Amino acid sequence: MRLEPITWERLADALAEHIDGLTPGDGGPWLKVAVDGPPAARPGEPAEWVAEALRLRGRAVIGVGTGGFLRPASLRYEYGKEDPDTYYSGWFDTGALWREVFGPLEPGGSGLVLPDLWDPVGDRATRTPCTRLPPGGVLVLHGPFLLGQWFPFDLTVHLRLSRGALARRTDESWAWTLPAFERYVDEVAPEDAADVVVRADDPRHPAWSGLP
Repeated sequence: MRLEPITWERLADALAEHIDGLTPGDGGPWLKVAVDGPPAARPGEPAEWVAEALRLRGRAVIGVGTGGFLRPASLRYEYGKEDPDTYYSGWFDTGALWREVFGPLEPGGSGLVLPDLWDPVGDRATRTPCTRLPPGGVLVLHGPFLLGQWFPFDLTVHLRLSRGALARRTDESWAWTLPAFERYVDEVAPEDAADVVVRADDPRHPAWSGLP
C-alpha cells in the first residue's frame, strides 16, 4: 500500500469534504463514520478534528467513543484483569452500541443516540441523556476493534501503528493488551478492510492511503 505524507489538518479537511458528499448506504438520513485505532494512536483526536471540519460545513455531528461502552467490571475481569483475549472480544459492549447508537440511526429511527453508557471508573451507568442527531447528521465513532463487527459504516478510517510503534506508544501498564491488537491484525486485517488507512507511527508526520 502506497502512503503519502499529509498533515492532520489537511487529512481532517479532506475526509470531511469526502463525507459531506456521501449518501448513506442504508438509505436512511444519517451517515456513519468510523475512526478505528488502538488507544496508543489516540483515535478520539482525529475523530474530533473530522467532526469539527464537518460542523464547519454545516453538518450536525455526534462523536461517540467506545470507551463509554465498556462492559461491567464483573464481565471484563471474568478471566483476570489482564487477559488479552477478553480485552479483544469481551470488554466492549457491541450489543449496546447496536442498540443505543446504530439502532436509532437506522432508516425510520428516532435519531436519539446515547453518547455513553458505562463509567468504567465508578463501574456504573453514566445516566447521560440521549442526544438527537437531526436528519443529515453524521455519527463519528472512534475506538479500537471497530472493523469486522458488521457495523453499518459509510466510511472507515484505520489508524495504523507498526508493531514497534504500538509497543513504544502503549503505556507499560497496558502492555498486556498488545497480543489483542496482533490478533485483530491477523483476524480482521484492518488495513485491507478500511476505506482509508493512516500511518500514525510518528504522530507529527502522518501519512495516508488517500480517499477511496
